[in-house]
Amino acid sequence: MSTAYPILEHDPTLEAVIEPKRLVKPLDVPEHCVVCFFNDVLTRLRRQLKARVVAKQRSEIGQHPLYEIKFKRQRLAVLHPGVGAPLAVSLLEAVIARGCRKFIACGGCGVLDRDIAVGHLIVPTSAVRDEGTSYHYLPPGREVSASAEAVAAIEQTLKNNNVAHLLGKTWTTDAPYRETPEKIKRRRAEGCVTVEMEAAALFAVAQFRGVTLGQILYGGDDVSGLEWDHRDWHKQTAVREKLFWLAAEACLAL
Repeated sequence: MSTAYPILEHDPTLEAVIEPKRLVKPLDVPEHCVVCFFNDVLTRLRRQLKARVVAKQRSEIGQHPLYEIKFKRQRLAVLHPGVGAPLAVSLLEAVIARGCRKFIACGGCGVLDRDIAVGHLIVPTSAVRDEGTSYHYLPPGREVSASAEAVAAIEQTLKNNNVAHLLGKTWTTDAPYRETPEKIKRRRAEGCVTVEMEAAALFAVAQFRGVTLGQILYGGDDVSGLEWDHRDWHKQTAVREKLFWLAAEACLAL
């Protein structure tokens, strides 16, 4: 019997019993896909651009359509991945199996430094793996990196559009209600500037499946002090929409 904790018992076997490519049929989908965490932005895409559903995916909480739009005369897929690493990874796996290969994710995050203003953009170069999902894709390790190609495309896009941004390390956790002062202190000491729930897992799946994936975040609530400051981060409608189109531009540059 192994004495290791189950989460550390990495199995390098490439195919699992439940394998996406055996469950999900490949489709004529765009190679490029924006993974967008903003439901308000997707609602506008449906209403204003008549985003077309190209694949219907579901979980027990409902439907998770894969959309297609035209942007800069190119085809672009758009997916809302839900919230939290397990669901986000399950939906990402499905769209990879369908044929998408190049991804830019866009979402919000908590900040570990109050000087990072609400709405300021952060590009994670790596993520601390304080969640569980990534350990089922890569051997145990403290961090996982975003795709270098994706980070470069994001940086160039932000520079082309004169958008101020910060490159840094993010902390991915499964438990937002367990972001204690001591943990925050530790993560800051190792260089983390943000906290969120999916980046490490998304980066790990991308490495495992051999696809390209990067992420852009915007500064939301502040957890750097002894008391949480919500900062009305979810009301940044203009920031969220602008971030989506920046992610779309970066994605098509891959």
